[in-house]
Formats: sequence, C-alpha cells, structure tokens
Amino acid sequence: MALRLVQVNFKARDDSALGRFWADALDWGVSSSEPGATSVRPVGSAWPLPAAVSVDVIAVPDPETVKYRAHIELATTSPAHHAELVARLEELGATPADVGLGGFPRTALADPEGNVFCVLEPQEIYRDTGPIAAVVVNCADPRAMARFWGEAMDWTVHEVTDDHARLRSAKGVGPYLEFLRTSHLKDRWNRVHLDLLPYPVDGKAAEVARLEALGATLADVGQGDVPWTVLADPEGNEFCVLGPA
Repeated sequence: MALRLVQVNFKARDDSALGRFWADALDWGVSSSEPGATSVRPVGSAWPLPAAVSVDVIAVPDPETVKYRAHIELATTSPAHHAELVARLEELGATPADVGLGGFPRTALADPEGNVFCVLEPQEIYRDTGPIAAVVVNCADPRAMARFWGEAMDWTVHEVTDDHARLRSAKGVGPYLEFLRTSHLKDRWNRVHLDLLPYPVDGKAAEVARLEALGATLADVGQGDVPWTVLADPEGNEFCVLGPA
C-alpha cells in the first residue's frame, strides 16, 4: 500500500475567508499559492504533515447547501476547554447546527459557509490526535467501508461494528477516519472530500489502478483537465488521488 490521507478538502464561495476561519479555529497558519485555493496547516510545517492532515479550501461558484456526507470533529482536553472552544468558534462566526446528534457527547456547529462540524467533549482516545480528532463519513455499511479504506490506505482498522468503523494511520499519529451508519444518505456530490497522496508521488497511475481493482470508480465532478484523479469509493464518496497527470 502506498497511499496516505494528507488533507480534507472543503468547497467554498470565498476560499480566503473560510481559510482564515479554519486557521483561527485550529490555531494554524493560512497560505495561498494560487487564486481560489487556500491551504490551512500548522505554522512552519512542511507538506504533507507527518502527524496530521491539513485543510484545503477551494473556491467554487455555487457550493451545495444540503447536508454533507463528510465532516471533521475537533478534539478537546477538558470540559472547560470544550466550552471555551465552542465559545471561541462562535465568536469567529460559527453557528449552532441541528444534525440530530441526540445524546452524542459533542456540539454540532456550522462554519461561516454552512459546513457542519463537531466539537467533541473530551475523550481519552482522541488525546494525541492534534486539533482534528477525526474525519467522519456517513455511510450505509461501515464494515464494507472499513474493508475498502483499510486496503486503500496504509491505515489500521481499530474498530468495526455494524454501526461504526474507526481507522488510523499505521504510525499511530494524527486523526482517525471514521465511518458512521446513517440513513437517508444524499445522492449528490460531496462538498467535503478526502485527498490522498501516493508515495512515491509518481506512483499515482499504479495507485489509481489498484483502487479501481478494490472497487473504486472514476468520478466526474466537473474537474476538467487537472493533475489529480477523482474517484468514488464503493458507496459513491468522492476523493482525489494527488500527483502528476
């Protein structure tokens, strides 16, 4: 296996403004190498991050305003930290979101462009993940998703049930990738998706072929002629494999 999760990709009307929000939310830095694309990562860090995933915000003319199948969850270290972080995020422009969490120990918010995310109450499992505790994808079959993504990436499956699956880098660093059984999934393309990087980076073609053999399919989201390849996992969640054309 020669793929790693390197960033979470958000779509936005204003990539610069949303990038600033997430930089302030995560206490990271913000940069832009080209119009319409803003990167958020720890100050002074090289890319890809050795022990985390970064955030990439891409401007599009008309991002979706429906419920998304992927979101991020932020870690906290104490009840006081949880309360302080929620308050600070609301000061930055986040708003409460009602996503039917019931008794789950987390606070759901939406960023200034409406992307839903959660602030977790302190949990021991997330104490060493960094500010992003998990990337969560809604799905119909967590077991099937764990099989596909466990084979797709150099990540270890930590937990699998009929309702939830949890994976993490084989190096034991950074956030978890989690799959949550969810009813009434939408059938439109995702505003939040995952970006994977082959290593070595010139191995993209071989990795795309391997992913297709595992059940991924080529996807057209209007990307045009770009150096990355857009795929969809067996449940239709789009993701990108970065690298040269």
